Amino acid sequence: MELIHLFEYEFFRNAFSAAFLMSVSCGLIGTYIVARRMVFISGGITHASFGGVGISYFFGWPPMAGAAVFALIAAITTENLTRKKLIRNDSLIAVMWSLGMAIGIIFIYLTPGYSPNLMSFLFGSIITVTKVDLTLMLALTIIVSLVFILFYRIILFVSFDEQFAQTRGIPVMLVNYLLIVLVALTIVLSIRVAGIILVLSLLTIPQNTANLFTSNFGKILFWSVIIGFFGAFLGLTASYYLDIPSGATIIFSLVIIYITGRVIKLAIKKNNRKIQDRNLT
Repeated sequence: MELIHLFEYEFFRNAFSAAFLMSVSCGLIGTYIVARRMVFISGGITHASFGGVGISYFFGWPPMAGAAVFALIAAITTENLTRKKLIRNDSLIAVMWSLGMAIGIIFIYLTPGYSPNLMSFLFGSIITVTKVDLTLMLALTIIVSLVFILFYRIILFVSFDEQFAQTRGIPVMLVNYLLIVLVALTIVLSIRVAGIILVLSLLTIPQNTANLFTSNFGKILFWSVIIGFFGAFLGLTASYYLDIPSGATIIFSLVIIYITGRVIKLAIKKNNRKIQDRNLT
Protein backbone atom coordinates (compact mmCIF):
# COMPACT_ATOMS: atom_id res chain seq x y z
CA MET A 1 0.00 0.00 0.00
CA GLU A 2 2.81 2.38 0.83
CA LEU A 3 4.25 1.87 -2.65
CA ILE A 4 0.94 2.90 -4.24
CA HIS A 5 1.00 6.14 -2.23
CA LEU A 6 4.19 7.11 -4.07
CA PHE A 7 2.12 7.69 -7.21
CA GLU A 8 0.41 10.59 -5.43
CA TYR A 9 3.61 12.58 -6.05
CA GLU A 10 3.99 14.10 -9.50
CA PHE A 11 7.77 13.63 -9.56
CA PHE A 12 7.35 9.87 -8.98
CA ARG A 13 4.70 9.58 -11.69
CA ASN A 14 7.02 11.39 -14.09
CA ALA A 15 9.92 9.16 -13.09
CA PHE A 16 7.77 6.03 -13.54
CA SER A 17 6.70 7.18 -17.00
CA ALA A 18 10.30 7.95 -17.92
CA ALA A 19 11.36 4.47 -16.74
CA PHE A 20 8.74 2.85 -18.96
CA LEU A 21 9.54 4.93 -22.05
CA MET A 22 13.27 4.47 -21.54
CA SER A 23 12.90 0.70 -21.17
CA VAL A 24 11.10 0.48 -24.53
CA SER A 25 13.48 2.66 -26.55
CA CYS A 26 16.66 1.32 -24.89
CA GLY A 27 15.38 -2.25 -25.05
CA LEU A 28 14.86 -2.06 -28.82
CA ILE A 29 17.89 0.05 -29.74
CA GLY A 30 20.12 -1.80 -27.28
CA THR A 31 19.31 -5.14 -28.90
CA TYR A 32 20.48 -3.75 -32.24
CA ILE A 33 23.65 -2.38 -30.60
CA VAL A 34 24.50 -5.70 -28.96
CA ALA A 35 23.72 -7.69 -32.12
CA ARG A 36 25.96 -5.41 -34.21
CA ARG A 37 28.66 -5.41 -31.49
CA MET A 38 28.55 -1.61 -31.36
CA VAL A 39 28.72 -1.29 -27.59
CA PHE A 40 31.96 0.69 -27.46
CA ILE A 41 30.96 2.82 -30.44
CA SER A 42 27.86 3.75 -28.48
CA GLY A 43 30.10 4.58 -25.52
CA GLY A 44 32.07 6.97 -27.72
CA ILE A 45 28.85 8.67 -28.85
CA THR A 46 27.67 8.94 -25.25
CA HIS A 47 30.81 10.68 -23.99
CA ALA A 48 31.08 12.85 -27.11
CA SER A 49 27.67 14.32 -26.22
CA PHE A 50 29.22 15.89 -23.11
CA GLY A 51 30.94 18.36 -25.42
CA GLY A 52 27.51 19.62 -26.46
CA VAL A 53 26.50 19.99 -22.82
CA GLY A 54 29.53 22.19 -22.08
CA ILE A 55 29.08 24.40 -25.15
CA SER A 56 25.36 24.80 -24.40
CA TYR A 57 26.11 25.98 -20.85
CA PHE A 58 28.65 28.47 -22.19
CA PHE A 59 26.22 30.03 -24.70
CA GLY A 60 23.12 29.67 -22.54
CA TRP A 61 21.44 27.06 -24.71
CA PRO A 62 19.42 24.03 -23.49
CA PRO A 63 22.06 21.43 -22.49
CA MET A 64 20.14 18.46 -23.91
CA ALA A 65 19.85 20.16 -27.30
CA GLY A 66 23.61 20.60 -27.44
CA ALA A 67 24.13 17.01 -26.34
CA ALA A 68 21.81 15.80 -29.11
CA VAL A 69 23.68 17.76 -31.79
CA PHE A 70 27.07 16.45 -30.65
CA ALA A 71 25.75 12.90 -30.37
CA LEU A 72 24.31 13.02 -33.89
CA ILE A 73 27.55 14.43 -35.32
CA ALA A 74 29.58 11.75 -33.52
CA ALA A 75 27.21 8.97 -34.65
CA ILE A 76 27.17 9.97 -38.33
CA THR A 77 30.92 10.61 -38.35
CA THR A 78 31.58 7.22 -36.82
CA GLU A 79 29.37 5.41 -39.31
CA ASN A 80 30.91 7.30 -42.24
CA LEU A 81 34.56 6.80 -41.24
CA THR A 82 33.98 3.17 -40.30
CA ARG A 83 32.49 2.47 -43.72
CA LYS A 84 35.38 4.15 -45.53
CA LYS A 85 37.91 2.45 -43.22
CA LEU A 86 39.87 5.69 -42.84
CA ILE A 87 40.59 5.02 -39.19
CA ARG A 88 40.42 1.99 -36.91
CA ASN A 89 37.29 1.67 -34.80
CA ASP A 90 39.12 1.57 -31.47
CA SER A 91 41.15 4.67 -32.34
CA LEU A 92 38.06 6.55 -33.50
CA ILE A 93 36.17 5.69 -30.32
CA ALA A 94 39.09 6.85 -28.16
CA VAL A 95 39.28 10.18 -30.04
CA MET A 96 35.54 10.84 -29.77
CA TRP A 97 35.38 9.74 -26.15
CA SER A 98 38.25 11.99 -25.00
CA LEU A 99 37.51 14.93 -27.31
CA GLY A 100 33.87 15.19 -26.23
CA MET A 101 34.72 15.09 -22.54
CA ALA A 102 37.59 17.57 -22.99
CA ILE A 103 35.43 20.09 -24.90
CA GLY A 104 32.68 19.79 -22.30
CA ILE A 105 35.03 20.37 -19.36
CA ILE A 106 36.77 23.34 -21.05
CA PHE A 107 33.56 25.18 -21.94
CA ILE A 108 31.99 24.55 -18.52
CA TYR A 109 35.13 25.97 -16.91
CA LEU A 110 34.91 29.05 -19.20
CA THR A 111 31.23 29.61 -18.42
CA PRO A 112 30.83 32.89 -16.46
CA GLY A 113 29.41 32.75 -12.94
CA TYR A 114 28.91 29.66 -10.83
CA SER A 115 29.80 26.32 -12.36
CA PRO A 116 26.66 24.27 -13.08
CA ASN A 117 25.92 21.08 -11.16
CA LEU A 118 26.86 18.30 -13.56
CA MET A 119 25.92 15.37 -11.33
CA SER A 120 22.57 14.88 -13.08
CA PHE A 121 24.28 14.74 -16.48
CA LEU A 122 27.12 12.47 -15.39
CA PHE A 123 25.17 10.08 -13.16
CA GLY A 124 21.51 10.75 -13.98
CA SER A 125 18.53 11.90 -11.95
CA ILE A 126 15.28 10.36 -13.09
CA ILE A 127 13.28 12.19 -10.41
CA THR A 128 14.07 15.54 -12.09
CA VAL A 129 12.47 14.50 -15.40
CA THR A 130 10.15 17.22 -16.69
CA LYS A 131 7.02 17.16 -18.86
CA VAL A 132 9.13 18.33 -21.80
CA ASP A 133 11.55 15.43 -21.26
CA LEU A 134 8.62 12.99 -21.16
CA THR A 135 7.16 14.42 -24.37
CA LEU A 136 10.47 14.00 -26.18
CA MET A 137 10.93 10.49 -24.79
CA LEU A 138 7.39 9.55 -25.84
CA ALA A 139 8.00 10.84 -29.38
CA LEU A 140 11.28 8.92 -29.63
CA THR A 141 9.72 5.73 -28.22
CA ILE A 142 6.91 5.88 -30.80
CA ILE A 143 9.39 6.44 -33.65
CA VAL A 144 11.73 3.65 -32.51
CA SER A 145 8.83 1.24 -31.98
CA LEU A 146 7.36 1.97 -35.43
CA VAL A 147 10.75 1.52 -37.12
CA PHE A 148 11.30 -1.86 -35.46
CA ILE A 149 7.73 -3.02 -36.13
CA LEU A 150 7.63 -1.95 -39.78
CA PHE A 151 11.21 -2.91 -40.68
CA TYR A 152 11.80 -5.83 -38.32
CA ARG A 153 13.04 -8.28 -40.97
CA ILE A 154 15.25 -5.65 -42.60
CA ILE A 155 16.84 -4.75 -39.26
CA LEU A 156 17.31 -8.45 -38.52
CA PHE A 157 19.15 -9.02 -41.83
CA VAL A 158 21.30 -5.91 -41.46
CA SER A 159 22.20 -6.76 -37.86
CA PHE A 160 23.56 -10.21 -38.63
CA ASP A 161 24.51 -10.34 -42.32
CA GLU A 162 24.87 -7.12 -44.32
CA GLN A 163 26.09 -8.90 -47.46
CA PHE A 164 23.00 -11.11 -47.52
CA ALA A 165 20.84 -8.03 -46.96
CA GLN A 166 22.46 -6.33 -49.97
CA THR A 167 21.76 -9.34 -52.17
CA ARG A 168 18.09 -9.01 -51.21
CA GLY A 169 18.07 -5.43 -52.44
CA ILE A 170 17.91 -3.87 -48.97
CA PRO A 171 19.36 -0.31 -48.77
CA VAL A 172 21.89 -1.26 -46.09
CA MET A 173 23.59 2.14 -45.90
CA LEU A 174 20.30 3.99 -45.44
CA VAL A 175 19.18 1.55 -42.74
CA ASN A 176 22.49 1.85 -40.90
CA TYR A 177 22.41 5.65 -40.92
CA LEU A 178 18.78 5.67 -39.75
CA LEU A 179 19.54 3.32 -36.87
CA ILE A 180 22.74 5.09 -35.81
CA VAL A 181 20.74 8.35 -35.61
CA LEU A 182 18.16 6.59 -33.42
CA VAL A 183 21.02 5.22 -31.29
CA ALA A 184 22.32 8.76 -30.74
CA LEU A 185 18.90 10.18 -29.84
CA THR A 186 18.13 7.28 -27.50
CA ILE A 187 21.43 7.81 -25.72
CA VAL A 188 20.82 11.54 -25.25
CA LEU A 189 17.28 11.16 -23.92
CA SER A 190 18.41 8.37 -21.56
CA ILE A 191 21.06 10.62 -20.00
CA ARG A 192 18.34 12.04 -17.72
CA VAL A 193 17.79 8.56 -16.31
CA ALA A 194 21.30 7.13 -15.92
CA GLY A 195 23.72 9.90 -16.86
CA ILE A 196 26.57 9.96 -19.36
CA ILE A 197 28.73 7.65 -17.25
CA LEU A 198 26.12 4.90 -16.79
CA VAL A 199 23.75 5.16 -19.78
CA LEU A 200 25.59 2.49 -21.75
CA SER A 201 24.45 -0.06 -19.16
CA LEU A 202 20.80 0.56 -20.08
CA LEU A 203 21.61 -0.44 -23.65
CA THR A 204 23.50 -3.63 -22.83
CA ILE A 205 22.62 -5.26 -19.49
CA PRO A 206 18.92 -6.10 -20.20
CA GLN A 207 19.88 -7.45 -23.63
CA ASN A 208 22.65 -9.66 -22.27
CA THR A 209 20.33 -10.89 -19.53
CA ALA A 210 17.69 -11.87 -22.10
CA ASN A 211 20.39 -13.47 -24.27
CA LEU A 212 21.18 -15.88 -21.41
CA PHE A 213 17.92 -17.70 -22.10
CA THR A 214 17.27 -17.10 -25.80
CA SER A 215 19.15 -16.28 -28.98
CA ASN A 216 16.02 -15.34 -30.91
CA PHE A 217 16.28 -11.68 -31.96
CA GLY A 218 12.57 -10.99 -31.52
CA LYS A 219 12.44 -12.57 -28.07
CA ILE A 220 15.52 -10.61 -26.98
CA LEU A 221 13.76 -7.41 -28.08
CA PHE A 222 10.70 -8.29 -26.00
CA TRP A 223 12.50 -9.45 -22.86
CA SER A 224 14.98 -6.57 -22.96
CA VAL A 225 12.06 -4.16 -22.61
CA ILE A 226 10.54 -6.18 -19.74
CA ILE A 227 13.85 -6.59 -17.89
CA GLY A 228 14.80 -2.95 -18.44
CA PHE A 229 11.50 -1.71 -17.03
CA PHE A 230 11.56 -4.06 -14.06
CA GLY A 231 15.13 -3.05 -13.20
CA ALA A 232 14.36 0.65 -13.63
CA PHE A 233 11.26 0.48 -11.43
CA LEU A 234 13.07 -1.58 -8.80
CA GLY A 235 15.99 0.86 -8.76
CA LEU A 236 13.71 3.89 -8.71
CA THR A 237 11.75 2.57 -5.74
CA ALA A 238 14.90 1.56 -3.84
CA SER A 239 16.53 4.94 -4.45
CA TYR A 240 13.47 6.71 -3.00
CA TYR A 241 13.36 4.67 0.21
CA LEU A 242 17.13 4.54 0.72
CA ASP A 243 17.66 8.17 -0.36
CA ILE A 244 20.48 7.31 -2.78
CA PRO A 245 21.13 8.39 -6.42
CA SER A 246 18.48 6.96 -8.75
CA GLY A 247 20.67 6.41 -11.82
CA ALA A 248 23.27 4.33 -10.00
CA THR A 249 20.55 2.38 -8.15
CA ILE A 250 18.80 1.50 -11.43
CA ILE A 251 22.04 0.20 -12.95
CA PHE A 252 22.83 -1.73 -9.75
CA SER A 253 19.37 -3.34 -9.92
CA LEU A 254 19.95 -4.36 -13.55
CA VAL A 255 23.31 -5.90 -12.64
CA ILE A 256 21.69 -7.88 -9.80
CA ILE A 257 19.06 -9.14 -12.25
CA TYR A 258 21.82 -10.17 -14.68
CA ILE A 259 23.75 -12.02 -11.96
CA THR A 260 20.54 -13.75 -10.86
CA GLY A 261 19.93 -14.78 -14.46
CA ARG A 262 23.46 -16.17 -14.66
CA VAL A 263 22.92 -18.24 -11.51
CA ILE A 264 19.60 -19.58 -12.82
CA LYS A 265 21.20 -20.41 -16.18
CA LEU A 266 24.02 -22.34 -14.48
CA ALA A 267 21.51 -24.18 -12.29
CA ILE A 268 19.47 -25.19 -15.35
CA LYS A 269 22.61 -26.42 -17.13
CA LYS A 270 23.68 -28.43 -14.11
CA ASN A 271 20.21 -29.95 -13.77
CA ASN A 272 20.14 -30.86 -17.49
CA ARG A 273 23.53 -32.58 -17.17
CA LYS A 274 22.26 -34.65 -14.24
CA ILE A 275 19.23 -35.72 -16.28
CA GLN A 276 21.47 -36.67 -19.22
CA ASP A 277 23.78 -38.69 -16.94
CA ARG A 278 20.80 -40.56 -15.50
CA ASN A 279 19.50 -41.35 -18.96
CA LEU A 280 22.90 -42.67 -20.03
CA THR A 281 23.16 -44.94 -16.99
